[in-house]
Amino acid sequence: MSHLNLPYAIKGLTLKNRIVMPPMCQYSVEALDGSPTDWHFVHYVSRAVGGTGLIIVEMTDVEPDGRITNKDLGLWSDEQIPAFKRIVEEVHKYGSKIGVQIAHAGRKAEDAEQPVGASDIPVAGIKTPPRALSTSEVKEMIVKFKEAARRAVEAGFDTIELHGAHGYLIHQFHSPGINNRTDEYGQDLSLFGVEVIQAVRSVMPDDMPLIFRISAIEYMDGGYELEHSLEMAKRYKEAGVDMFDVSSGGEAPPGQKKPANHAGYQVPFARAYKQSLGVPVIAVGVLEDPLVAEAALANEDADLVAVGRGMLDDPYWSLHAVRTIDRKVEPPTQYARGIYVRN
Repeated sequence: MSHLNLPYAIKGLTLKNRIVMPPMCQYSVEALDGSPTDWHFVHYVSRAVGGTGLIIVEMTDVEPDGRITNKDLGLWSDEQIPAFKRIVEEVHKYGSKIGVQIAHAGRKAEDAEQPVGASDIPVAGIKTPPRALSTSEVKEMIVKFKEAARRAVEAGFDTIELHGAHGYLIHQFHSPGINNRTDEYGQDLSLFGVEVIQAVRSVMPDDMPLIFRISAIEYMDGGYELEHSLEMAKRYKEAGVDMFDVSSGGEAPPGQKKPANHAGYQVPFARAYKQSLGVPVIAVGVLEDPLVAEAALANEDADLVAVGRGMLDDPYWSLHAVRTIDRKVEPPTQYARGIYVRN
């Protein structure tokens, strides 16, 4: 059996394989209420039918102005719970597990009348400069993350991922190049993330794993390097993170340093986290070639592999990848005539 197709367990969560669908915004909310639509239902359930072990629902925000655009999902109201629960229950019917990524866009909120952030430093491409959150507003924001997590638990999600990558709010707080605060949240760059983690953990079942997505390095000129993000991650682990989903960049347009685009280019970051912190990790970044994804697992660089654009291209990527590596596959009965091993 391939490593891709091996079961995996962390705390009370057991996955049928090592394949993850990472969060990818669909920009498909039809109204301003932030609730999932039929598009989201079909989108996520299709990947469960397609054999994915863990599906992570796209960036879902803790307040309306915390969204990248007004077409993004939210979990700021109990009225949003039923639509998420409908997706969760259907995904479970096909043997997949499902989590949700909870976040706030911060200074990258494109449609907010007044974006807020760790500081007032603007980001290129966003027409309205952000306003720095006051200390009291930061503490209120932590409660909003907590309440969103409570709703995620009530909706039946199997795990929660906090978005601390790609230049969104938690990232903005732990980035030396973005956070110019002088209060406690500027003196300790990890403090906001730590307090969000602690608040979220307080409403999660003890056996539910908490995942944290982090940018291992930044690409803007003067951006932080791996050593800084590892120090932040160490604090986050101590606060209650069980697994890191290791990405990079996204904080601003790249400077002289540019992100690579070759297969598996971010796997070394995942390996560094796994070795330095002794935690399980998800590797992501141009892993749609099943042989590359298999190698990341077989070489013990990562515990799980996330395939994003590959699954946008092919809802049944997981079944096809297992077939490629194992030369056998067990598709849903309804599709067995088409998804079979070809000689």
